[in-house]
Amino acid sequence: MATDASPKYRAADFHHPDIPDISVSHDGLRFWQYMIAGSIAGSVEHMAMFPVDTLKTRMQAFGGSCPPQSIGVRQSLGSILKLEGPAGLYRGIGAMGLGAGPAHAVYFSVYELCKQFFSRGNPNNSMAHAVSGVFATVASDAVFTPMDMVKQRLQLNSSPYKGVGDCVKRVLMEEGAGAFYASYRTTVIMNAPFTAVYFTTYEAAKRALMEVSPESVSDERLVVHATAGAAAGALAAAVTTPLDVVKTQLQCQGFVGVIDFLVAQLGM
Repeated sequence: MATDASPKYRAADFHHPDIPDISVSHDGLRFWQYMIAGSIAGSVEHMAMFPVDTLKTRMQAFGGSCPPQSIGVRQSLGSILKLEGPAGLYRGIGAMGLGAGPAHAVYFSVYELCKQFFSRGNPNNSMAHAVSGVFATVASDAVFTPMDMVKQRLQLNSSPYKGVGDCVKRVLMEEGAGAFYASYRTTVIMNAPFTAVYFTTYEAAKRALMEVSPESVSDERLVVHATAGAAAGALAAAVTTPLDVVKTQLQCQGFVGVIDFLVAQLGM
């Protein structure tokens, strides 16, 4: 008769309770899965909205080395289509492609890791969501800011750069490596409250929508996420748009800093 030689016990788990286990989160995905999902989601989002981002950059960039642009969406869109054609809306998309994937992989993985750590098992902890969003944006902006600067310079009307490689090379030679991070502090100052508002609103809206019809949550999960994300994004953008203008000016004009820009615009 064969004897079962398998062990009758398993080794104790010595994982410290204060250190989060990054292999599996409380949302059921592994750490590397958040990185892949975040990278794909971020890349798709930015690529799909790139024409709108181009319009935003043109409208925000004015004065200094960036000539005045049309002040309205319709005027700006018409100007681009008339003078540059549809391709003008996608100028700089290569830089976006290079930066969005890695940056969003960092963004969502850091957010989920921090959310697990700060929430301490309470998925309704709004403060944990806000703090986690701030940590995530500080990390991801460090990755994304250089390519965002290249992207915005390529998006400008009559941009002197031939492409991503030419822009990177000329900025390094003419302005130095620091130019790639000229707007980093402003970006963090802008994105920190943006992500705090965004994720707090997103998680709250998601819970509220799920409570409306809990029996059909699994069938309507995509609708729930999309609706909650739209509401959160609109509110967060409304709060942080002024600083977004400052960021564009820093990346396009080479202002010394935020204070200098605000003083110049306010005529102080």
